[in-house]
Amino acid sequence: MSAPAKQKQLPHYVYLNDKNIEHYTKSTLQGKYGLLPSEAFWRERQEYLHKHGYVLRPRYWPDWQPSWLGTNLHPAYCEDSIVSFKHQVIDARRKVDDSVVAIKTFSRDSQELEVAQFLSSQQDPQNRSVPILEILDDPYDPSLLLMVMPYLRPIHNPEFTTVGEVIDFVDQTLEGLVFMHRNRVVHRDIAIENIMMDAQALYPDGHHPVRLNYTPDAIYKVTPLPRAEHRMKYYYIDFGLARRFPEGASPYVVGDVGRDTDVPELSSDVPYDAYKVDIFALGNLYFKEFEEKFHGVHFLLPLIEKMKQRQPEMRPSADEALAEWINIRSSLDKSVSRWRLAPKSEPAIGRMFNDVVAVAWEGISHLTKFTR
Repeated sequence: MSAPAKQKQLPHYVYLNDKNIEHYTKSTLQGKYGLLPSEAFWRERQEYLHKHGYVLRPRYWPDWQPSWLGTNLHPAYCEDSIVSFKHQVIDARRKVDDSVVAIKTFSRDSQELEVAQFLSSQQDPQNRSVPILEILDDPYDPSLLLMVMPYLRPIHNPEFTTVGEVIDFVDQTLEGLVFMHRNRVVHRDIAIENIMMDAQALYPDGHHPVRLNYTPDAIYKVTPLPRAEHRMKYYYIDFGLARRFPEGASPYVVGDVGRDTDVPELSSDVPYDAYKVDIFALGNLYFKEFEEKFHGVHFLLPLIEKMKQRQPEMRPSADEALAEWINIRSSLDKSVSRWRLAPKSEPAIGRMFNDVVAVAWEGISHLTKFTR
């Protein structure tokens, strides 16, 4: 008979002393770790989602009791203490393949359903719209639907590290914009929050879907694999303000909407070209997230300046912007892709040191690959 498996010893920091046990027990019983109203929405739908093949975290099960009560474990390191603050979206595991998905609630009469399903159905290598895995009726509110999508991470977590990663991001996002506009779809809310990435390749053992830099059990910090060595896939998300125009229809709309408040022509009264707003917003994203923050990406400026023209009619179309970008990219030396992305906020002496370290590590990496 084999010996029983030895239980893994948890790190010391997950345990409380006797005084703190009393404190956390009292605060838990007083409701400190209770569900938010937005979380209660998902608890009510837990059984329905489970029947459809989606498993919510234990926190959202109807019979949930905090797992740390009656133990000496710190609530912060108990997975079921972690609150989800995104009231419209919840993470889940898909039973069929154990993959992590995101489930979003939205209004049945919004244009989001039509636009998202249309884009997701198109088989095109330039399609960078988030795939829709399934649409479910809401079990309690006939005015709502539940949209199931792949789980994605913010594009800057982990941070961009090389110029090549920026080049790839511009490639994919411009191609995605061309795809949408060719299909007469305008996003109308392009911003850093509405482009996300599939970063599974960086986390082969997974990570917690809310506490992103921790293991799925929320106990250990997790270190991603080098981003520069794994190509990320970027996706446009959130088509709540998007619109698909009928063929031949005017692209002019009204509405002072969207996250990017820098777009000059936005108005609730004066019609404007929705395609040109997308162009400005994406150019502004390139400016704020890259050119304004980092050294070594000055080659983006000619493209950014054209996309951010104050007069909408002076901005290029998506196809023209992509063609401009291809010309710029083809003029770059191949070595540019390997340059470290140096923050402009970094002191000069620190930048010099970090550049030397980056070059050394690149040399070691190439040597390792060569000797394998």
